[in-house]
Amino acid sequence: MHRLQFLSLLLFATHNIFAGTPKRFPANGSTDICVDTHLTLEFNSPVKVGNKGKVRIYDITANQYVDSLDLSIAPGPTQSRTYAESCDYTKVPYDYSRSFVPTNRNTKPGTPSGTAEPTPPEYQLNIIGGFTDAFHFYPIIAKGNKATIYPHNNVLEYGHTYRVTIDGTVLESADFDGISSWIFKTKKQSPTSTTLHVSQDGKADFTTLQGALDHIPDFSNTPYYIYIDSGDYEELVYTRNKSNLTICGSGMKSTRIHYANNEVFNPHPLTVKTNEWPGTFPSRRAASMFDNCKDITLKNMTFATDLKGQAEGLLLNGERIILDKVYIVGDGDALQANGTIYMNECEMDGGADAFLSRGSLYAYRCNLRNDGGPFTWVRSTKGHHGLVFVECTFSTNNGNPVDLGRCPTNKGRNYPDAEMVLINCKTAESIPTRWSAIGESSATYLEFNTRNLKTGKLIHSTTRHQYSKELNSKTDAKLIRNYSTPSFVLDGWTPKIK
Repeated sequence: MHRLQFLSLLLFATHNIFAGTPKRFPANGSTDICVDTHLTLEFNSPVKVGNKGKVRIYDITANQYVDSLDLSIAPGPTQSRTYAESCDYTKVPYDYSRSFVPTNRNTKPGTPSGTAEPTPPEYQLNIIGGFTDAFHFYPIIAKGNKATIYPHNNVLEYGHTYRVTIDGTVLESADFDGISSWIFKTKKQSPTSTTLHVSQDGKADFTTLQGALDHIPDFSNTPYYIYIDSGDYEELVYTRNKSNLTICGSGMKSTRIHYANNEVFNPHPLTVKTNEWPGTFPSRRAASMFDNCKDITLKNMTFATDLKGQAEGLLLNGERIILDKVYIVGDGDALQANGTIYMNECEMDGGADAFLSRGSLYAYRCNLRNDGGPFTWVRSTKGHHGLVFVECTFSTNNGNPVDLGRCPTNKGRNYPDAEMVLINCKTAESIPTRWSAIGESSATYLEFNTRNLKTGKLIHSTTRHQYSKELNSKTDAKLIRNYSTPSFVLDGWTPKIK
């Protein structure tokens, strides 16, 4: 677009500004805008999201409408769905291969993958990270005097000029009557560096973590690095097929990635269960999901969910994933861990089953808290180790006794290879049995040198669960040494913290 044409459009937009127009981001008439930008409006008084009207985005460069957000469509379900008895795990492994990455521009949201049925369009749908089955999402989130509009992912292109119109019924505010023309132009081209910068002020490569992840090719042999500025990033994150990637925030509590998601809001398909064995249909219920990934490091940030229920702050499915100084907040299951995962100096606040694990996880010097229910539900598979905690602390946020975990027979399925080991850990006062349920005598539940978090005294439980064991420093020395070694637990992998 020529400069004269752009200035003419800007003049037209300026004539559509009325008294009381809220502050906009991006600013009206601005250029060099990130293609993953959200649209924000700041008012002088409280604002609420309406239940009718549309936000439309018109691509002036391509002369076509590219997005529409219809507020008459509810964001997602609020009640649990009922599944038929025939709903079961997929009989063939889920296929992650792809020759191109589907987006909302080239694929209809709700297009099924694997053996799932199409996702019905009764709620908002958004393809995120190439997952064509799509996610329910909130097209607008209003808090206080600020409303944030979330265009469908990947609808904006580099070097294009866009006009946004907003019906007056979309938002409820004393000083809002709609916007007839809001114009901005995106950056000329995508980043060429393998080091990507994310910042909410719009001055970096991307404004969202998801935007940066979408830029990175599948299973790259070239290492990529994403640096995220401090800030509160409210976004639903899903990515798959990433490798050789480091994502670094500005601090464990300074960079916060979060979203209101759970099993009710984004349930599994009616015909296919998720997340029991490797190769089953991917889960959509966590706030942030790294699916079918390998050689990933996440450090110096928070991953959190804003909803209760089955709601992980972080879901990991892959091999050789490092969490370094990461704070995880969830409910039900705070962290779902499938694969080989190493945690270093992390923090966690979760509900019952804070760790839902089917893989091998080694946690070192992590501080773990929940609301008094079982800390873990371990579902280790044969030939692989389970959860191992070394020099970690376990406590509760409400003063209830610590329950280290449960592993009962679940709807006829048991876990004879489940494994959980504590080496040199500290726990608050616990239930007498330490673990509330262990379904099979063949499972491995071990402790060595566990001490009281408050007094520092060694914990000897004479009423511990019959299938658990306290290790002896002399007779079990080799076992203690092995479980203290990450490579023993993580299939020969020795993680390196940089």
